[in-house]
Amino acid sequence: MPAPRPDATPVPAHAIRPAAIHDVPEIHHLVEIYATQGNLLPRAMSELYRHLRDFFVIEMQGRIAACGALEIFTESLGEVRSLVVADEFKGRGLGRLLVARIADEAREIGLKRLMALTYVPGFFHKLGFQTVPKDTLPEKVWSVCVKCYKFNSCDEIAVLLELK
Repeated sequence: MPAPRPDATPVPAHAIRPAAIHDVPEIHHLVEIYATQGNLLPRAMSELYRHLRDFFVIEMQGRIAACGALEIFTESLGEVRSLVVADEFKGRGLGRLLVARIADEAREIGLKRLMALTYVPGFFHKLGFQTVPKDTLPEKVWSVCVKCYKFNSCDEIAVLLELK
């Protein structure tokens, strides 16, 4: 994780808010940047509209600086999805703040476990997640992953946080 930028003012946790309908184009743009780089699977704009209530955003300087979503699979398992930070806002702890907010939301609604599929497991390890085999998450694998073009060659790493 990069060191905080010298010009970076701390972002208070209350700066995170639920996404609004007008945020979808910016969320889509951020997700597409990461998807083009191969760091995230693409998501259609229509899918983002359908899952709008899953998203939290951090707005800075009049635009979406970061976003992330909580997708629910079962009464006990949720996933951190579409966690992205705009390049100019990296190194300020925005990703960490979003994961903390998503974990809080997961606890509030009664989930017991929170997972992510990621290319940066070290980031999640710093937040208390542990690497696990994907086959320990059949709720995710057989509902979402099986439909993915990378299903037979998935190179993402599964991480899991036991919620208390």
